[in-house]
Amino acid sequence: MALIKWRPREEWDPFRDLAEFEEEMQRFWGMPLIHWYPPKLWREERLWSVPLDIHETKDALVIKADLPGIKKEEIDISLHGDILTIKGEKKKEEETKDKHTHRLERFYGSFQRSISLPSYVDTTKAKASYKDGVLEITIPKTEEAKPKEKKIEIK
Repeated sequence: MALIKWRPREEWDPFRDLAEFEEEMQRFWGMPLIHWYPPKLWREERLWSVPLDIHETKDALVIKADLPGIKKEEIDISLHGDILTIKGEKKKEEETKDKHTHRLERFYGSFQRSISLPSYVDTTKAKASYKDGVLEITIPKTEEAKPKEKKIEIK
């Protein structure tokens, strides 16, 4: 009889369950899942999503995107109305004939991420920088949206 791990309903994570299923299948077949799963699905280039962090300061909206291994010339940032789009392509490394691949987990191919921006940012003054695989886009707020401070005199 095997013990089953119990997790409360709010902790359910489908990706963790999928990883556990893959481990079970690897034990069952005696080899990694990637070897018996249809190889074409693992090898073809897929569209992948760029992970983003978005935070707001008193003066601007700041968006950070992780794009490791991508040159800044391969990244395209565009604004269409209130939609910000980051897109590009991560090229696959050259394969050599004397190499035997054991696992392919890194993503290659085209990527694109679009987000809707709030109405209180000035998209005409947007700036971007790229360092160590992290893209940072800063979009200043309009003057009307910046918090105003007014001193109140005590009598």
